[in-house]
Formats: sequence, C-alpha cells, structure tokens
Amino acid sequence: MNGSHHRVRPTQRAPLSGWLPVIAWAGLIFALSAQPDLRFAPDAGVDFVVRKVGHMGVFGILLLLLWRALEGTVDRRRPWPAAFALTVVYAVGDELHQGLVVDRHAAAMDVGIDAVGALLALLAARWIRSWRERRLRGEPDVTPPA
Repeated sequence: MNGSHHRVRPTQRAPLSGWLPVIAWAGLIFALSAQPDLRFAPDAGVDFVVRKVGHMGVFGILLLLLWRALEGTVDRRRPWPAAFALTVVYAVGDELHQGLVVDRHAAAMDVGIDAVGALLALLAARWIRSWRERRLRGEPDVTPPA
C-alpha cells in the first residue's frame, strides 16, 4: 500500500465478525433479564428511572450493533429498517423471557421504551453519518441562526 488509510468496507468484513458483537450484547441483555430483583439504586423512584433509561440505552446499542452487522447484507444504503425491526423483535422476546423469571414481569411498556431507545440511537446515528458525509464533501456545517 502507498501509506494511505484503507478502510475495510462492511462487505469485506468476515460475516461472523459483524455478528459476534450482536450475539455478545444480546447475551448480556438475556443475562440481565434473568436476574430476579434487578435493582440499581436503593430509592425506588431513582431505580425506576435508571432501569428505564438503561432499557433505552441497551436497546439503542443493540440497534447500532445490528445496523453494523447488516451493512452489506441488505440494501447497503438502508440497513436500518431491518436493524430496527430486529431490535423490537428482540425486545418482545426479552419481555417474554422476563415474564418467566421469578420476581420479574413482562411489560408491554418496556417494549415501547426499548423501541424509543432504538429510535433515538437510529436518529442520532443517521444525523452523525449525514454530518460526516457533508464534511467529507466540504459542505459547510449547518447551524441554526442565533
């Protein structure tokens, strides 16, 4: 090579290498869902907020990992619909799993919270990607007027 940076395109990546992080992250979610009486803070109100924000973050990360794994396997420009759908399907399965764990329960609201987290991650990733592409093309940053 001539010293220039070479970026591996998603289609050049070994198929399993894109899916290993997804599998590991899904396994972590499964393990956390299997914990009876999963608490993060002694105060019930704080614990509730931490768990719900955690739901959004965990499933937002799952969406990003799925998006990365799906790049090059589905429509290259639009792997995000499949990533979003798979994230929501996994959220439903996660809640069903929680319903089988002692001292845990399944909640449709949590699937909604998971989907919101995935959607926020999707929007943030698309915005960042668009911003980077504009900068690479030399377009000026779009900033709102003061």
